[in-house]
Amino acid sequence: MISKEPPPKRIRLDTQVGILGGTFNPPHIAHLIVAETVRDHLKLDKILFVPASVPPHKLNVEIIPAAKRLQMVKLAVKGNPFFEASDMELRRKGPSFTIDTLVDLKRERPSCDLYFLLGIDLLREFDTWKNPEMVLEECRVVAMNRPGFDLASVKEDLLRRIEVVMVPSVDISSTDIRRRVKSGRSIRYLVPDDVENFIHENSIYM
Repeated sequence: MISKEPPPKRIRLDTQVGILGGTFNPPHIAHLIVAETVRDHLKLDKILFVPASVPPHKLNVEIIPAAKRLQMVKLAVKGNPFFEASDMELRRKGPSFTIDTLVDLKRERPSCDLYFLLGIDLLREFDTWKNPEMVLEECRVVAMNRPGFDLASVKEDLLRRIEVVMVPSVDISSTDIRRRVKSGRSIRYLVPDDVENFIHENSIYM
């Protein structure tokens, strides 16, 4: 009797990859909620959380070291197999421009379709970005809308070239979290437990 070997397990490659960039200073629950909402809506295989090393729009703002922000992002996404932290922008010198990240990701993951996630309010200044036309060519731009935002404030020709996904309106901000820590107030339920512990253990924002 010939024994049949079980078929080899197929390795599933991530082909639909969402990219959520930001300062993540610190990462909080709202970041996770909107990312999961978009992932579920578009059936993406992965969401990459990409902390900016040098945010070009915050060059004059004091920000904690990128390595600590990356560590907090890793703690925040831990436990979700669809989420992954990326150090891509930390490995690159200079300001963290979206188009540079997209080009690098295309080089590293040539078989992937890239979806760039951003808050829809950022579209109002999209034409001031570095190579905005190239951004639209390199990926699918997914704008996360919130109740109460007027789409009429975004250029109509740009809206035709992107996808809009409604996400929950969660009133949490990194700025408020930093203020709370500095004043000794609780940040429980605003950030994941591991992130809260990391902030207190390393005396961040205090």
